[in-house]
Amino acid sequence: MDTPELPAFASVSEAMDIALAALSYLAAADPAALPAETQAECLRGLERTDAISTAVRAWFLAAFTAGQGYAEDADYSPRAWLMHKTGITRGAAASHTAWAKRAATHPRVVAALVTEDLSESYAQTICRWTDKLPEKFREESDELLAAAAAAGLDLRDLAALFAEMYERARSELPDDDPDGPLEDRALRLMTTFQGAGVLNGDLTPECAAVVGAVLDALSAPAGAEDTRTQEQRYHDAMQEAMRRLIAADLLPERAGQPVKIWAHMSLADLLRLDGSSALQEEWTAQIRAAWAAHRAEASETGGDGGAWLDGDAAEGIACDAAMAPVVTGDVNAAALEGLVRACVELDRHRRTGDSADGDPGPGWAALEQAIIGKAVDLLSGPGGLASFLRRRQLGARLGGPSLPLDIGYSETIPAGIRNAVILRDRHCQWAGRCDQPASTCEVHHTKHKANGGPTSVKDCALLCWFHHQIVIHQWGWTLVLNPDGTTTAWNKDRTKVLHSHGPPVRPG
Repeated sequence: MDTPELPAFASVSEAMDIALAALSYLAAADPAALPAETQAECLRGLERTDAISTAVRAWFLAAFTAGQGYAEDADYSPRAWLMHKTGITRGAAASHTAWAKRAATHPRVVAALVTEDLSESYAQTICRWTDKLPEKFREESDELLAAAAAAGLDLRDLAALFAEMYERARSELPDDDPDGPLEDRALRLMTTFQGAGVLNGDLTPECAAVVGAVLDALSAPAGAEDTRTQEQRYHDAMQEAMRRLIAADLLPERAGQPVKIWAHMSLADLLRLDGSSALQEEWTAQIRAAWAAHRAEASETGGDGGAWLDGDAAEGIACDAAMAPVVTGDVNAAALEGLVRACVELDRHRRTGDSADGDPGPGWAALEQAIIGKAVDLLSGPGGLASFLRRRQLGARLGGPSLPLDIGYSETIPAGIRNAVILRDRHCQWAGRCDQPASTCEVHHTKHKANGGPTSVKDCALLCWFHHQIVIHQWGWTLVLNPDGTTTAWNKDRTKVLHSHGPPVRPG
């Protein structure tokens, strides 16, 4: 296929603007009003556009990676930079970085995306195949397979052609390769909405045999009343196998702590009692809505590895679990304006109502009470959790000694504070955004311990190893934890400032 003559552009930015304008024009068109021939032409053209954009992105991202451009924004990898700065998912970022690597290992295939009639999916398949070949055969094989695909061979014919290439090259494969066929082994666990998971991968024959034996042993029907499908019984068998492994205490410690399962349950689900008051039912509904939002956020952005349970699942696991009540609250932005207004009124009253004997006047006490009430609203959030705690709604079952959450200076971080920080932050709190889960993070003193930084929940934040040890302690960045829970960071010479969130929207 001949390469079309390309128009001249003044700059890369101009070319990008024109490309975006062309796609915007197509997006504004009404496909239903066009004939089928035009629709087909557009669909074929969009596939070519996808293929070319894949190649262009691979080349730009490879150069960006080689120059470590991501480090300018204090990110630890090009994949993390793509996620945090372009707003794409982890899977999409992994796909982009894989193509950037192929730009170096499979240059003929990446070039064929632009110069040949080769789709992105066929090109990816060709790269995955030829990765199995000795390196000296890879480039020639890439070229032959790409040309065959552009000439019209379908995937079945291409697979047969590659099989011949592989057989001819087998004599060149090392006999003493320590990995051998194990190179393709992989297992991926991804969380989806509300913490559900998707598990897939490629198992070696030995691993498949072991896993199959365990699942078969634990998935036997529990009698005639067991109406579960085989797939459901296999799922339950895997959960039972993992539970038994943890209960047997056969796993190595992580970060000096025994392996444990975190199960988060809201107070609303633990207070589902018969005869609940209307007020309690309303509060429970509010908390459940907020809980669902937390679950969804944890499943998409990473958390402490715990399961966020509600309803029957929470009630079931609560029957046989060690409970640690953790009181959390949300800032109620709606109360902030009222608090400020009351403080201004109190100051005005003090200046205008002082009498000669120093009596601030009869309205002083009322204003003090109003300010205290607004402050409680601001910190306890709209759910009114503090009032339920004051009325001893927790009961004896969840009662217990309190743990210190503020101990001043300390060489070590006590478990109570560490757990509170983990439960509050759930993932790395780097201001430029980072999705590393709590299980891989460290607790950072926002004021260094060497400078007398206190060990308390409000003075500590969760950071992954890279942002803690490299970005802060080696590159000299500073991170502050703001009173509203957001974080701000700046580099050593303050030429770049990062914010975890924009300013809050005022109510109304």
